[in-house]
Amino acid sequence: MRLRWGPAPRTLAALALVLLVAVGLAGFHFWSVRPQAVSAPETVEAGASKVVEDPLRPGGASPAPRPAAGVPPSSSPSPGAAGRIVVDVSGKVHRPGVQSLPAGSRVVDALRAAGGVRAGTDVTGLNRARVLMDGEQVAVGLPQAQAQAQATPGTAGGAAGAPGSSGPAAPLSLSAATKEQLETLPGVGPVLAQHIIDHRTENGGFRSVDELRQVNGIGDRRFAVLRPLVQP
Repeated sequence: MRLRWGPAPRTLAALALVLLVAVGLAGFHFWSVRPQAVSAPETVEAGASKVVEDPLRPGGASPAPRPAAGVPPSSSPSPGAAGRIVVDVSGKVHRPGVQSLPAGSRVVDALRAAGGVRAGTDVTGLNRARVLMDGEQVAVGLPQAQAQAQATPGTAGGAAGAPGSSGPAAPLSLSAATKEQLETLPGVGPVLAQHIIDHRTENGGFRSVDELRQVNGIGDRRFAVLRPLVQP
């Protein structure tokens, strides 16, 4: 009976091997989850150059470029931050109005931004190579009435009062002029001419030239130019 029910030597060896494996696994588990000391990160000195990967260098890294001395990182201008100026292009252009241009632009740039000069406009007295200033007005195509008013009396076709002499043209009537006639005035484009017509329609005409200052778009400087050229 003892030999029949007693453990065989092979069985004891297998049990011993299983126990050894279990003890080994338990020891490895406790060893892997043991607490470990963590070192604090090193402080990087201010101004130290960063290291970036560079596959072309033998070491695989190269120092990043430093900013120039005395120039803060945020002082570099962003694209499109160049200065700009604002000018008023009026007269005989296709798109009269206020134009925003880069600083240093010339009169020819303002004319191009306004759609170009209308066909048949005399630009002999306009210096298209002049550098523009912020806030100025570019008047294109001065009317003949203004040119004659600025001329010396008696020099336009003969002595004053002589037969056949052509004196200064009569001022333009604000109450009777058409839109095309109003556009011949300096600084008056299609939009401003329509404002003048709307104002006289609402008020039954112009009773005095001073009422022109009530029109939307006519300031003191433009009124001073138009005053000697118009009448009620």
